[in-house]
Formats: sequence, structure tokens, C-alpha cells
Amino acid sequence: MTPDCCGLCVTRLCPPALGQIAAEASLDTTDEYFESVYHEYIKRRNFMVEALNKMPGVVCPIPKGAFYSIVKLPVDDAEKFAQWLLEEFDYNGQTVMLAPASGFYYTPGLGKNEVRIRECRWPRSAEDSDACACRLRRSLLNGC
Repeated sequence: MTPDCCGLCVTRLCPPALGQIAAEASLDTTDEYFESVYHEYIKRRNFMVEALNKMPGVVCPIPKGAFYSIVKLPVDDAEKFAQWLLEEFDYNGQTVMLAPASGFYYTPGLGKNEVRIRECRWPRSAEDSDACACRLRRSLLNGC
């Protein structure tokens, strides 16, 4: 193995210094903090799943350990829909950003009408969560 190759391997295999510092600091974090974060994510997940499943034609299963959901939308092409949201859709000066799910599948054609939504990025306040759900609902009603 050449020295350059060996150096590259060491660089790629070692955690970054900042990551090591953060990991060490987490050792002193209280159990109460982790409990509060856990319950906050559960609250956001439940709100997100409930809000999405109330929308006509939307199917959102409850994630079982992931911070995201693959959500079926009543659209023919999630990639075109996501692009339309960013380029043309506007509701009260805001839009919704979604990741088309087809890129998360190995099999061609799967995920064509699905998107990936990260629950950990779902808005924190109930008011913001309602507004986000409202924007997505409006966008589905308007269509692209």
C-alpha cells in the first residue's frame, strides 16, 4: 500500500475532531435531556403522521425508528411535484420542500409518487406545524 493511500484510509476512517469533542460532551448529558428530546420527536412524529393521513389520497405510515417517512402522495410524479413546489407554488409567501422518494429505491419505478419527509425537521410549534400541513394540503389541491 502506498503512503498516500494509507494516509487517505486513516483520514477516512477516523472520526473528525469536532465529532469526537461532541461525543465526549454527550457523556455528561443528563438522562432527562434525552427523555425530553425523545418525547419531542414522538410528538412531532405523531402530529406529522396524523396531519398527513388526514389529507385526501395521502398515505403516511408511522416510522418505526427512522427520523423520516416515505409518504405516498396523490400525484403521478413526485419529482415534478417537488420541483413545482419550489419553482411555482406559493401560499402566503411560503412553500414546502420535499425529497422525491424514487432516489431512495434501488428498483426503477418505485417511489414515483412518494416523497421523503423528515420528521425531525417538522416545525416545532403547533402553529408552525399547522401552517406547514396547510401549505402541503393547499399544494395538493392546486396540483402542478
